[in-house]
Amino acid sequence: MFTSQGEVKSHYRLLHRTIDSFESAELQLKHEQAQASFLRQGITFTVYKDNAGTERTMPFDFIPIIISSEEWQEIERGVKQRLKALNAFLDDIYSEQKILHDEVIPKNLVYDNPYYLKELKETSFPLGNHLFLSGIDLIRDEHGEYRVLEDNLRNPSGLSYMFQNRYVMRQVYPEFFKQHALYTLEEQMDDMRKALMEYSTNGSASTAVLLTPGVFNSAYYDHVFLAQQMGIQLVESPDLVVKDDHVFMRTIYGLKQVDVIYRRIDDEYLDPAHFRPDSLLGVEGLYRAFSQGNVAIVNALGNGVADDKAMYAYVPDMIQYYLNEEPILRNVDTYSLRKPEHRDWVLERLDELVVKNVGASGGYDMLIGPHSTNEKINKFREKIISEPHQYIAQPTIKLSRAPAFQGNEFYPCHVDLRVYAMSGKDIQVIPGGLSRVALKKGSLVVNSSQGGGGKDTWVLKEEV
Repeated sequence: MFTSQGEVKSHYRLLHRTIDSFESAELQLKHEQAQASFLRQGITFTVYKDNAGTERTMPFDFIPIIISSEEWQEIERGVKQRLKALNAFLDDIYSEQKILHDEVIPKNLVYDNPYYLKELKETSFPLGNHLFLSGIDLIRDEHGEYRVLEDNLRNPSGLSYMFQNRYVMRQVYPEFFKQHALYTLEEQMDDMRKALMEYSTNGSASTAVLLTPGVFNSAYYDHVFLAQQMGIQLVESPDLVVKDDHVFMRTIYGLKQVDVIYRRIDDEYLDPAHFRPDSLLGVEGLYRAFSQGNVAIVNALGNGVADDKAMYAYVPDMIQYYLNEEPILRNVDTYSLRKPEHRDWVLERLDELVVKNVGASGGYDMLIGPHSTNEKINKFREKIISEPHQYIAQPTIKLSRAPAFQGNEFYPCHVDLRVYAMSGKDIQVIPGGLSRVALKKGSLVVNSSQGGGGKDTWVLKEEV
């Protein structure tokens, strides 16, 4: 909201003036109304700990993140560029593997990756596209530059929270919207449905479903919201059956053929006949129906090889290799601990760096050196020495902070931004995104499962 000199940025001035006009008691009341609105609507997520799940409402902060139109144009171009390169990479490694033969990326990073499904080689993917819904996590460094923190290409969650944050803001803080021209979200779900249906070869008669693991999944609210808003059926594995290598949905009128499955189940659980035989979440025969071209599955199988944290370091190389362009959005500097020279350098500086497990998410199995104890640092030292290929390291960037109002007071919190893009025949970046905020004072972890919360994200149509 402020420049380094303490002045209010031009695109925040109207909002700052409006907030300034409220009494503290009014702001606290509105804060409580917003939290109550999330609770009434059942907007929750599940935190898993010690093999038990706890249902929580998403913590929310009412001060929005505002992105100027000029900034957004750069983000939009950068996200589209990145997704084009990542899709080209997935298309390549499941066909000719040129990038591996040209030694741009080490072969073992692909072949040894548990998410690489070698049986998909030479498989035809609808539209030649592996990415239907993607989530690109961005941060801003101390110089105000947007950088990519992570790519989410399998089953990115949180899109429903982005929409509900806006809904709650309009209900509780209508004053904020009177003087701002913003990109709206209302038509985005129609566009998402259109993009989904483009994966079908059955024309206007196509049927699409969203396949969920069920009510106990941490992102179940997300699944319900997306299915409702796109006007498609939300199904679980018992609702589907495969006959003659075609997929059908059980209905009260009998079986109905399914053409597109937006799955929110991980690859290994999708078909017990092909992947894990102990899976109770998948549909037997689904892989064969897909491989025969009789049903489209999005996001595509095998995407995990591209959003692995170890592969992340090579995305700028993918952009240059496939697109012959310089990256618009740069990576955070990353050290691969499978390289002895990187590993030795990192082990001497664990108290200064962030270390991440390449296969983990949600802020788990991560070391933030400057905020960790000697005990935890030594524990990670042992992990790295034991399994160096499992970890990467990054510098602790001075993340951009934004004002939050919690506990009847204002204070600065670290934030990041998950930008969502949907891909059918074209790539469309949804204006705004899910701004995630580390609501615990001094925390760097924005994940909701680790005490983080959300903010509404505004993209201005024009400067104010």
